[in-house]
Parts: sequence; structure tokens; C-alpha cells
Amino acid sequence: MEGLGIGRAEYEEIENIVGRRPTVEELSTLLAMWQSQGSGVGLLRWLKGQPRSMERHDYVGSEGEPEGLEIREPRVRECVEIARALYGEGGSLLPDGGGCFRRTGDLIYMVGDVSGLFVNSEYGRRYLHLAEHEVDIKDEKEAREYMGMIMGALGENGAVGSFAEVGRGGVFGRLVGCGIGVGMGFEILTCREVRLDAFLFGEGGVRWIVTLREDEEDYFLEKLGEAGLSCCFLGRVTKGRVLVDGMDFGDIGVYGAGG
Repeated sequence: MEGLGIGRAEYEEIENIVGRRPTVEELSTLLAMWQSQGSGVGLLRWLKGQPRSMERHDYVGSEGEPEGLEIREPRVRECVEIARALYGEGGSLLPDGGGCFRRTGDLIYMVGDVSGLFVNSEYGRRYLHLAEHEVDIKDEKEAREYMGMIMGALGENGAVGSFAEVGRGGVFGRLVGCGIGVGMGFEILTCREVRLDAFLFGEGGVRWIVTLREDEEDYFLEKLGEAGLSCCFLGRVTKGRVLVDGMDFGDIGVYGAGG
């Protein structure tokens, strides 16, 4: 612990985030996140900022619930329970996919804008029991066609190894769907610009999951820039473990049992 430069106070705060005694891998991942996202803030202060306070959003609740539900943002360890409830044994969802991951160690990118919406999602409906409300998706048709065309072109010229659109189940559901057919997992870091549950399980916007070799990265980013598309680096394909922000979500084999 001291060899990693982590004091007692910092270690205890990491325990609060992880929910148990952290592994060396989890400690190293959190340190890497701090170094890349901390913006000069001390480690302890940065760690204390990770579990964010309850925020009020104007959501439409389930039957009998008032509008303006106060929905607490889950911590990473709570998202393990959510993921298992939705995708694990006895879960209510079977992720889309068929195994589009190709090689362990491949880079994983999300192409498209990060979305903070999760009300009209399987997570919102099945786990939070929120009532669905109408959403205007007319503007998404053109964006979906354009992005699909660009993804197809990148696949044909070898700029990416695989690509799949994010849909039912959100980013987490798509990643699980990419891995379950081939027994490969993933290790990702989430975007802290939006709520954790929205990033993992939200279904808003037009987004694609892309995998590629490290030597393809520069060309891939160049072509995305030319196409005017944004992207977000997520992580890498693993041999079978699923890790999110350093938290172990289990082996890929525990997912895909829903229906």
C-alpha cells in the first residue's frame, strides 16, 4: 500500500468506494484514474469526490409516484448488483450481440456523444420501475444512418476490428453482448461527466462500440475527425473478466442468462 503512495486515510476511502478490501489491481486502476482525471487535486480529495451526492431530476415515476423523483446515483459496487439483476442468472434481459469481440487486448472506443439519459431504458423501466414517457426520436434517424455508413466504411478499410450499435441495455449491455458469444470480457473506465448509471445503462442517443488494435488507433481517430464524429476511449477487451472503474463485475460467463 505504501509502495503505491497510498496512506491510511486514502486506503480507507478506497475501501468505501470498492465496498471491501481492494485488490492491488483495483488500487492501481484508481491511481491511474486519479492521475488522468485528478487535475492536480490531492488523492484523498479526489477519492472523496467519487461517491456523488443525491441529485434531483425531473423524472416521471412509476404509477402512484410523484414527478420529480429523487434518484440517488449508485456507486460502482452497486452497479454490480444492477448488472447482475438485469443480465445475470434469472435476470430480465438477454443482451443483444453474438460476440463481436475478436482479440484480447484490443482497444474499446465508444463513438458518438455521451448521453445522461436513462429514464426510457430497460434499466429505468425494469430496475427503477419508472414509467415510460414519449421521446422525439425523429432527429436520430439521420444520425443513425450517417454513423452506420461511417462505421461500415471503417470496417471495410480495416480501420476497426469490430463495431456494434449501442441499443437495448446501453453501453454495458452492448459490451456484454459483444463478449458473451466468444467468452471475452472487458475492462473500462466510465466518463465522469454524467451519472454512472446513465453512462452504463442509459439508452439515449446514437452510439457505437468499436474495437481495434493499438496500431490502428491513430488512423481510426483521424478518420473520425474527418467525419466529424466524437468518441470516448473506454478500455480494453479482456480474457473473460468484466471490470468497471477497477471494480470486478465477475466473469463474462455470469451474464447473458436473462430473457
